[in-house]
Amino acid sequence: MLAPPKIWWRKLGRYEKNWVIIAFVWCLLLSAMMPLWLVFGKQNVPVTTFRVTTADFERITQEFAALYQVGEEQGLPIVAPPPGDVYIYGRQWQWYPILKLELGEEYRVHLSSLDVLHGFSIQPVNLNFMAVPGYDYVLTLTPTTTGEFSIVCNEYCYVGHHLMVGKIIVE
Repeated sequence: MLAPPKIWWRKLGRYEKNWVIIAFVWCLLLSAMMPLWLVFGKQNVPVTTFRVTTADFERITQEFAALYQVGEEQGLPIVAPPPGDVYIYGRQWQWYPILKLELGEEYRVHLSSLDVLHGFSIQPVNLNFMAVPGYDYVLTLTPTTTGEFSIVCNEYCYVGHHLMVGKIIVE
């Protein structure tokens, strides 16, 4: 049996060597950017997270909705809470309740899921988070534009996934 020709043992050509160097420097730059973006980036994910039972989160959210309800749309309460803590959960196949927020006010949105993993995506501003059963994620949100914003589930949650749409109203 003969060894393969030693063409792959040849030295790199000038252009190949330049591209390998450029790729290596690019990899080093991107690797350095990850910790820098974590420290200096303005789009970091929330770090406030609590463990919570799904039954407790459902109870707290329903009490919150009953306290601040100002209307109803398709069987879901529309709540207009004061700035501060607001609660919303996902369950197959809906977001509960509909939030009515004030422009320029800061809200701490408590987010969870009651059954399976759901993606929480506010459109058209494209803010994406995950609603995980057993966890209360606290998102700090300050609305800067008025209008109606859709909340869509962007994590497949079985048959009715395409129907899972909620709403945030900013006035």
